[in-house]
Amino acid sequence: MSHDQNFKNLILDYPLAALEFFAREEAGSIPPSTKITPVRQEQLKKRLGDRFRELDTPLLVEFSREKQQAVLFILEEETEPRYFSIHRLVHYCVDVADMLNITRVVPVVVFLRPGRHPLSLDLGTEHNTYLSFRFIACDLGEIPAVEHIESRNIVARINLPNMRYDPGQRVEVCLRAQEGLAELEPDPNKRIKYINFILQYANLNESEQAQYEQRLQQSSYREAIMGPVQQAIENSLQQGIQQGMQQGMQQG
Repeated sequence: MSHDQNFKNLILDYPLAALEFFAREEAGSIPPSTKITPVRQEQLKKRLGDRFRELDTPLLVEFSREKQQAVLFILEEETEPRYFSIHRLVHYCVDVADMLNITRVVPVVVFLRPGRHPLSLDLGTEHNTYLSFRFIACDLGEIPAVEHIESRNIVARINLPNMRYDPGQRVEVCLRAQEGLAELEPDPNKRIKYINFILQYANLNESEQAQYEQRLQQSSYREAIMGPVQQAIENSLQQGIQQGMQQGMQQG
């Protein structure tokens, strides 16, 4: 499972909701009409032999036509906090700020697993600090799932299984995530995409899966959850039948 790709897709599919959830203190009141543009991930090399640095998901948020009002959010997903490098993040931010000639930059790191990590970096001496760096840390495993169980933010609902809850609540959390997806996402293709996302991170065991299926039958969103999945299965089967017929005709 590529957690990095999973979260890149999630952020690019729902950029406004992602910013509002992962970077609430800076993006809690972004108007829906705001222009949000993904920035190229691979930064330009100064020389062909240089290594390149790749940003997870940089988003340029433009509140008006004036460039001075634009803010660049640099979102990084870090699965294990022990592998996080704040020095690398500083490089990312400085490089992209230089590339885009922008100073309004908000670094955001989404930590998937609980663990300790630095929150700031200060470079200097006992006399002066010459560089001071902070970022927004979204520690998913530290966020109580109960606080978002009825959230209207689709990114929050999809991430319920990644939040903190008692093991006995796993089935309930998974179902509420699926119901939120069914309620908030009208596109059946995206529903299929993130039904799988939720199930991957819920990681239900055999007993929990049986409980989940039983609870799902009683859910008012049962058709909305199961419909796209069933349709995808039928389409896949139909495609397989057609391919088989074509191969048979060619061989005949």
